[in-house]
Amino acid sequence: MIHMPYDPPQDDPVVVHQDDDILVIDKPSGLLSVPGKGDGKQDSLITRLQARLPQVRLVHRLDCDTSGVIVFALTPQAQAHLGQEFEYRKTQKRYIALVSGHPAEDRGRVDLPLCVDWENRPKQHVDFDKGKPAQTDWRVLGHEGENARMLLKPLTGRSHQLRVHMLSMGHPILGDPLYASGAAVAYPRLMLHAEELRLRHPTTGAAITFRAPVPF
Repeated sequence: MIHMPYDPPQDDPVVVHQDDDILVIDKPSGLLSVPGKGDGKQDSLITRLQARLPQVRLVHRLDCDTSGVIVFALTPQAQAHLGQEFEYRKTQKRYIALVSGHPAEDRGRVDLPLCVDWENRPKQHVDFDKGKPAQTDWRVLGHEGENARMLLKPLTGRSHQLRVHMLSMGHPILGDPLYASGAAVAYPRLMLHAEELRLRHPTTGAAITFRAPVPF
């Protein structure tokens, strides 16, 4: 198992949207979505939110090192509705990443099954025998020196999916402490941001899109 130091940012989370049913936050990089295992990892986004709004309920998570849009429920009914939205892949998620190198094509899809790498937890890896299906659509938005800015759309929601899929292409996400190596690690944060989340509102049923500006 790999042990990573945990030094979360202390700034208050930015509220993107709040109503009677849902709370949408722009999560900073370096803050756990929920408390982690072990000493010193109790500080998390949901514990901070529940200190102010005890009714906040978990719907989904973002990796500690990933920033961007994350939605919480404020009622049991909203939690159930949103849980189904994610389980049945009715949500649409859009991420922006900076990766090492230039992909040979302009766009494509990675379709590689993933599962936990038990000897190197929390890392995940491609495993055709035990892995669960995982698909990611990607598109190059532009080149920035020796790197590329990518639009990533996960069609499934596996742990570390975008990070492992980009690594499998030979283009690890910059600043990734688990999957990048060499010069690609030497960044102040993981260059992965959940820019946009589209879902149906629990009460109105209206399709609604939430966005958080890319900080890099």
